[in-house]
Amino acid sequence: MNMSIPAGRNQVSESTIDTRETSEETILDFETFHTKSHFWGRLTIWSVITLTLMVPLYLSFVLGFHPGWSAILSGFAAYASIIAIVWVVEPISYYPVLGVSGTYLAFLTGNIGNMCLPCASVAQSVVGAEPGTKKGEITSTLAMAAASFVNIMIILFVILGGSYLLSLLPASITDSFRFVLPAIFGGVIAQFAIQKPSWGAIGIAFGLFVNIGPIPRAFQTFLCVLGTIVVCMLLQKMKEQKDKA
Repeated sequence: MNMSIPAGRNQVSESTIDTRETSEETILDFETFHTKSHFWGRLTIWSVITLTLMVPLYLSFVLGFHPGWSAILSGFAAYASIIAIVWVVEPISYYPVLGVSGTYLAFLTGNIGNMCLPCASVAQSVVGAEPGTKKGEITSTLAMAAASFVNIMIILFVILGGSYLLSLLPASITDSFRFVLPAIFGGVIAQFAIQKPSWGAIGIAFGLFVNIGPIPRAFQTFLCVLGTIVVCMLLQKMKEQKDKA
């Protein structure tokens, strides 16, 4: 007795198999991408650390300008007492937006808060990529790579002739440069507030609270980011439960 499979069912089965194979290939490709990101990220960061330490080591042990270990340790302790919390807070806070490759690139180039993160957020918004997704990670990495390249070109230009150009500008313009960074963050907040006005209001409220309230400066960024995320997640869950009811 011959059993024949209908043509339509056969086509659906083949389509399902092709979709699964494509999905598995995508997962494997992204795992390979992360593996290479870890390799090149660690290699470049450790290379930069080594090159950075070569200068003080040369000055200390070759030219004989070593300041003494007590001065080094006391200076490090004073600096770490203020900024050590950032060494833990920043990678945790920025990772959901930057991803694996973006985190390596951001901490290699620096300027995370005033260049890398805003560029990544704007790029993700433009292409419609959600933070924490594969598309979001690729988008943020490409955006930060382009921003880093442009930043290097501008830095070279400023190093070669920036001081002379600044001396030609009137004081009213140079005094306004201190508003550049708040303007960048204000633009990023406005970008997300348009999509989720309540989230934008919560972020601004926490920002005012940590700056006006008796919050130590070392914890301000961490509490602002964590508080905004927690409250927004709770509101989103409450909204979802209300819609299901």
